[in-house]
Amino acid sequence: MEAEKFDTPFKGRSLLNWIDWTPDEILQILDYAFLVKKQSHAGEVHQRFLGKTIALIFEKRSTRTRSSFETAFGEEGGHPVFMSTADIQLGEKESVEDTARVLGRMFSAIEFRGFKQEHVELLAKYSGVPVINGLTDDFHPTQVLADVMTLKEHFGRLKGLKLCFCGDGRFNMARSLMLICSKLGIDFALYAPKELQPDSRIVEICEPFAKKSGARITISDEKSVVEGADCLYTDVWISMGEDTSKEERCRLLQPYQVNAELMRSTGKDTVFLHCLPAVKGQEVTADVFEGSSSLVWDEAENRKHTIKAIMLALIK
Repeated sequence: MEAEKFDTPFKGRSLLNWIDWTPDEILQILDYAFLVKKQSHAGEVHQRFLGKTIALIFEKRSTRTRSSFETAFGEEGGHPVFMSTADIQLGEKESVEDTARVLGRMFSAIEFRGFKQEHVELLAKYSGVPVINGLTDDFHPTQVLADVMTLKEHFGRLKGLKLCFCGDGRFNMARSLMLICSKLGIDFALYAPKELQPDSRIVEICEPFAKKSGARITISDEKSVVEGADCLYTDVWISMGEDTSKEERCRLLQPYQVNAELMRSTGKDTVFLHCLPAVKGQEVTADVFEGSSSLVWDEAENRKHTIKAIMLALIK
């Protein structure tokens, strides 16, 4: 495929979450991801970002997000520039708005991985270039695109599948999975203690999408919610910046650990996904994580292909 094949209506658009994207638009980006993965495995070399630059802003540490953006952009001939909080003045000596206006004059695009959703939204509003959310406390759109890519590779379809997230339902992963599942017709279940269930606002956002796609959203602290799940998904119990609540969080979440018994409780040949890094022995047992039902390494690789597809679709 030549570069002009990626000359889509998405050029210049930002990806802050999947709320404003239609199912067909999400599936189009997904098709690009399958294409660039095929090209990569065939050893094809392209230079579709030649002469382009991207600012990679990281308030939070990362293995997969940083590696995916840097390698995907660099092997396409572009120049990624990594910026940690030790390198720039974002939101401290310089406002986010002013940082956005400076970077927008110098870069073809911006990636932001940090705490506040407000910050990535301000970067998009003031920079004048595409901004991609590499993770905030509210949303993780690039991760969940890789997740649905992995499901489609394994099952050959998305619509009609059931994904159940087990654990803390308040933050970016459960919220983003609920959102993309509701858009794409995947039943979304959340198995979480009442204290760690999502706010009503994200459910209200997703319900109309689910109604349109035919998906169902179920939130419960009852184990029966995992029945019929094609995929069990979990994340670490202690997120970055929450170390002070570790003991209480582990106590609350221990009954929701993904283990062999929970995998059997689905009544299906269920696969296991995890956005990584994982703390084996906490949110998931080692036998499940390392077992034949685990697709975590395909999922991790797909971060790169989906991120490359997103950048190809958005960057002018």
